[in-house]
Amino acid sequence: MIPVTVLFASILQLLLAGTFFVIPVVGRRRGPAAQRAAETEVAGQGLPAAVLARHRIDFGASRASVVLAMSIGVCLAALALLNLSGSGTGRILSWIFQAVVLVLGCVIMPGEVFTTRYIEAAVRKSDDQDLRRLDVGAVVEAAAKAYPSWFRGVIAARLVLATAGSLLVIIMLAMPGAGEYLA
Repeated sequence: MIPVTVLFASILQLLLAGTFFVIPVVGRRRGPAAQRAAETEVAGQGLPAAVLARHRIDFGASRASVVLAMSIGVCLAALALLNLSGSGTGRILSWIFQAVVLVLGCVIMPGEVFTTRYIEAAVRKSDDQDLRRLDVGAVVEAAAKAYPSWFRGVIAARLVLATAGSLLVIIMLAMPGAGEYLA
């Protein structure tokens, strides 16, 4: 019988994997419309729409980011299945991979959740006067409207699962019951 700690850790891994599949697909699909909406908002503020491209501000998902995210999702799903099957290798690889995901969750993913703050910080540091006049909140809001209403919740869930969830996975897989099962 699968210990509760291993089952719960695996469920967390599968949930996190799901976010790495959903977010890039939606980002790739709705990103061009979000970018157009952001550029329209920029133009409505009397600024050249190209100011976003000049500063690499993009509200979509590139092919490379989709491939990377999907690869992370596949790894997480594979680790969850290894853990559920009782593989000691899955446990060790989970400790390593979840630690990497935890760091990514702390360093990279907050920018996806707190987009306005991160872009505003970059704008304040910029020498580009057009960019400094930009109402970032309005631009981000315009882009966000191109995405489904539930999308921000999935992005926030990924941040929580990547940080607190990764930490829980590491701890649960280190518990004695998990150790006996994952031999």
